[in-house]
Amino acid sequence: MAEAESITPVVVLVRPQMGENIGAAARAMLNFSLDRLRIVDPRDGWPNPKANAMASGAGRVLDQAGIFPDLASAVADCDYVFATTARSRELVKEVVTPERAMASAREMAAQGRKVAILFGPERAGLENADIVHANAIVTVPVNPEFFSLNMGQAVLLLAYEWGRQGSEVPASVMGLARTELASREEITRLGDHYEERLEEAGFFFPETRAEGMRLSLRNMWGRLGLTRAEVQSLHGMLRQILFRKNQG
Repeated sequence: MAEAESITPVVVLVRPQMGENIGAAARAMLNFSLDRLRIVDPRDGWPNPKANAMASGAGRVLDQAGIFPDLASAVADCDYVFATTARSRELVKEVVTPERAMASAREMAAQGRKVAILFGPERAGLENADIVHANAIVTVPVNPEFFSLNMGQAVLLLAYEWGRQGSEVPASVMGLARTELASREEITRLGDHYEERLEEAGFFFPETRAEGMRLSLRNMWGRLGLTRAEVQSLHGMLRQILFRKNQG
């Protein structure tokens, strides 16, 4: 199993709009020893000279950044995903503070698990379709009358909390057993499997509600924190049900 110090959280910037904010995020990361950056569908393309100018010494974070066309591929290899948002959501997920989130991240890092933290675009933040990829939501207790945070500021808050907690790992923050969590790619495939079979069964009806029903199911799979063994069991249960049905 990997050592805790080699597994730092992955910072994922989802559809960032300004190169300056990407650079500010990279600078905030490196201030607190985070250097694993992934960028999803940047509005102004990549590379971005404004990002490098703003990074001011943290250019290596940008040089090593992974560029992805969509969020699903950006978190496919991650075991646990936090989504940062200040807005209330109708999606049912655990909501934690930055302190709790980073304590959990350190615990999982000590077990060799890869954690990602999602940050949304500057204009409106993460959408529900993004948040379904997350296990939990991180909310900063900001002024409810002015809750908008710049992307660089949001990254700085989480990076600071990671660095502040140092190398000590809490005994158990989320009660996670020392088992192998399913990756986000495996969770996505499980969702695909069930959605395909439910589509065949006519579950997504009426059509006006179908999109919301699919989103709710994806959100459910994303927040459960399933292990690889549980994912395989759920695939197997569905296959067995269909086998028996076809035999009958």
